[in-house]
Amino acid sequence: MDIRLKQCFLAVDDHDKAIAFYRDVLGLEVRGDVGFEGMRWVTVGSPLQPDVEIVLEPPAADPDTSPADKEVMAQLLAKGVLRGVNFTTSDCDELYARVRESGADVIQEPTDQPYGVRDCAFRDPAGNMLRFMEPSKQG
Repeated sequence: MDIRLKQCFLAVDDHDKAIAFYRDVLGLEVRGDVGFEGMRWVTVGSPLQPDVEIVLEPPAADPDTSPADKEVMAQLLAKGVLRGVNFTTSDCDELYARVRESGADVIQEPTDQPYGVRDCAFRDPAGNMLRFMEPSKQG
């Protein structure tokens, strides 16, 4: 038996802003854009990983979520406290410069970490943390 990651989910409050960021800034492909019961799901992924996708969904996407829970999710998203996604890259500094120029909220400039990566971090337009890691060039 084998198990592989297929999709992960991120909450976004504006799909058009999210598409502009993930497609135009990060260079991911938009693979799907589906509406259902007044909600929208957009699927993006790296051209280098055709079998792995990120689904950009509304906060509390379950249609049975109570209005109070939807409000709490929207507040948490606005605060930027929901979890994000970690990416790998071959050039952390180049990616950092491109994403910073887009106006994205910088969390961490490129830093050599003691656990063997150089990484940086940003928030996407919805406030999700995205971390970009480059394997260390040191022995």
